Amino acid sequence: MPYELLKSEVIFPGKAFTIRRDSLRLPDGHETRLDIVEHVGSVVIIPMDNDGNLLFVRQYRHATGLDLLELPAGTLNQGESPEASAHREVREETGMAAEKMEHLGGFYLAPGYSTEYMNVYLATALRRAPLEPDADEILSVEYLPLARALKLAEEGQIPDAKTLAALFLARSRLKKRP
Repeated sequence: MPYELLKSEVIFPGKAFTIRRDSLRLPDGHETRLDIVEHVGSVVIIPMDNDGNLLFVRQYRHATGLDLLELPAGTLNQGESPEASAHREVREETGMAAEKMEHLGGFYLAPGYSTEYMNVYLATALRRAPLEPDADEILSVEYLPLARALKLAEEGQIPDAKTLAALFLARSRLKKRP
């Protein structure tokens, strides 16, 4: 017997996401309720300059109370494709446009309670072309050689899940680049 959706209701219609409560009948016949964060989807970008440096952003994340080192990322706008979002976000967050944008894969950010799917892109052939950042984003850009970025990740100094997952997806491809 598959999972059976008995009822679904929106309990919080937010700006960035919606929370719905689903009532389910489990395969063993028991019933349960799950709160699900509905999210339109997002992108995480690995910008690499011609010298092999990765561009990271450092920003304050209020939920953690910390300034975190992260790869540029963002939420899709209504009707926007993931690739278009990646082109926009890398310009907003790093001030650089990418002539080449390669899709590397993707992942669910937190599939136990969220529908958010993150597409990962490798951005290369960068050129200066800034866009105005979001009003609530105060970012600084940091250039790190690939080896240093991977070392920081392995040492637990990059505690951001999307950055770790994106680096993992890209590691073999990045190491083959000159």
